[in-house]
Amino acid sequence: MRYIELFSGIGGFKKASELLSRDSGIPFDCVAFSEIDAHALKTYKANYNITEETEMNDIISFADKDENVNSLVDFDILMGGFPCQAFSLMGKQLGFSDDRGSILFSIKKILNVKTPEFIVLENVRHLEKHNNGDTLHNIMNFFRKNGYHFVETVVLNTREFGLPQRRSRIFIVCSRRELEIELTQERIIDNFRNIDEHSLCIYNNVLDILDKNVDNKYYLSEKIKHTILADGSKNFKSKSQIDLDIARTLTATMVKMHRACQDNYYSDDYIINGISHKDTAKEILYTQPVRKLTPKEALMLQGFDEEFFNNAKDAEVSDHQLYKQAGNGLSVNTMYALLHYLFVNQRIQD
Repeated sequence: MRYIELFSGIGGFKKASELLSRDSGIPFDCVAFSEIDAHALKTYKANYNITEETEMNDIISFADKDENVNSLVDFDILMGGFPCQAFSLMGKQLGFSDDRGSILFSIKKILNVKTPEFIVLENVRHLEKHNNGDTLHNIMNFFRKNGYHFVETVVLNTREFGLPQRRSRIFIVCSRRELEIELTQERIIDNFRNIDEHSLCIYNNVLDILDKNVDNKYYLSEKIKHTILADGSKNFKSKSQIDLDIARTLTATMVKMHRACQDNYYSDDYIINGISHKDTAKEILYTQPVRKLTPKEALMLQGFDEEFFNNAKDAEVSDHQLYKQAGNGLSVNTMYALLHYLFVNQRIQD
């Protein structure tokens, strides 16, 4: 099955598709991808065999010309994690009034020329509630008006698919044919748990990922430790905890180090001895060596393996950019679970 990958980032859709092809025998072939971030492209190209795929780069400029879209090989699936900043709780929640949200209309221009049978899109869960639900309602109607008779959504949490990270995302699945399937979290989780053999990286908790020896630069300095680990400030109060078995949602800005109620920090006691300081008094905690995640660990929490990280480092992608890429990324296992349910379990392509 041929697909294009929009807003590809470091290729979460591509990695999931490659692994599913290997495991199921159903061929998923990428014929085109779009990404405008030069650093993400460097990581992408360091890890995937780019041969005949069309590089669309800026999808707005590419889709603006019918001849560009006409030049694409016909494809069966349009996949993409369209920019979430316009709908994210951490952004200004401008939705379609934001240029990043209006990128969806580039898809309209593609659909004027190409007629993929299926569409699979991903975004932040808050899209459900944005503008009292009207934004999601309008997006779904957009696809119905463009020839898709099955248009459904499902919210999936990364922690349910072998990656110890709380990361809920909404997926929009469209088909030109009516489908007699139940697109529910429960069905997808149940199917995933019954997959006998797969090529995914699976971890029970964060301890399976954390390295026991890392560079000192990842440790909190004494100067910043009191700020990061404090339970808020005069105008902002929140309980800060470290050493969580299931990591908090990774963010694209984690390189800046938010407070421990928002980011992930781990003590040597936890990493080396398995002793959690989640509820340790701050006065004691301030005396403990505590560090942030490394870029490799952040990528692994998204389902990318150590080789993926090493390839990116060999391509001279900086730690700063790798943190950003991991925070923006699509969890490989979650996408694999959805694609497996749709195309292997339910065989919606038949």
